[in-house]
Amino acid sequence: MELPGAAKTEDHVPPSKEANEQLSKGYTVVYVLGCPGSGKSTQCSKISAGLGFFHLSAGDLLQEEINSGSEDGKMIADLKREGRLVPSEIVVKLLQQAMQRTGNKKSLIDGFPRNEENQNIIKIEPELVLLLDCSEEESTRRLLNRNQGRVDDNAETIKKRFKVYSESTLPVINYYSSNGKLRRIDAERPIEEVYESVKEILSELEQKHQGH
Repeated sequence: MELPGAAKTEDHVPPSKEANEQLSKGYTVVYVLGCPGSGKSTQCSKISAGLGFFHLSAGDLLQEEINSGSEDGKMIADLKREGRLVPSEIVVKLLQQAMQRTGNKKSLIDGFPRNEENQNIIKIEPELVLLLDCSEEESTRRLLNRNQGRVDDNAETIKKRFKVYSESTLPVINYYSSNGKLRRIDAERPIEEVYESVKEILSELEQKHQGH
């Protein structure tokens, strides 16, 4: 089944199940989801600095690939301009390479999985999924104000990104909500208030691990 907003790819081989299982052993993985502009990168940077998680941003890894000038990078840039999702195999490959490069067993993956295909390919079950809940109106205001020179931070593309998010990522959110792993956080509050809520949830996770 072709997922909404996803680009077709024929040249990329999905990561093997064995590679995924090897990566997941001994790792504490937390996914951080939220619509564009909900503050994922901001909160993840604070969590990484304050709680010792290794921050992996799907968006940053894709941007690095664009900056490298590779063939994949050129394709990623074109897709981002159109507000479409990058093929799952590319995103998962970049995440796996980054996880293998670090010795940190506590990983915070920001902006992933973006759709059910991502979720099915990576096969790494997170301990928790944090959802930064923010309205489209507030998120759009933030995106238009941040002006980071990103090809997808303009009004037309932002609308497309929200459409893709609602079609592709909401089913993933519903899945983690149904299995009890989702923690919903009001992300329209000031940054420090949001961080306090996040810290409380992740501190409980740490205590749970220490208790085993």
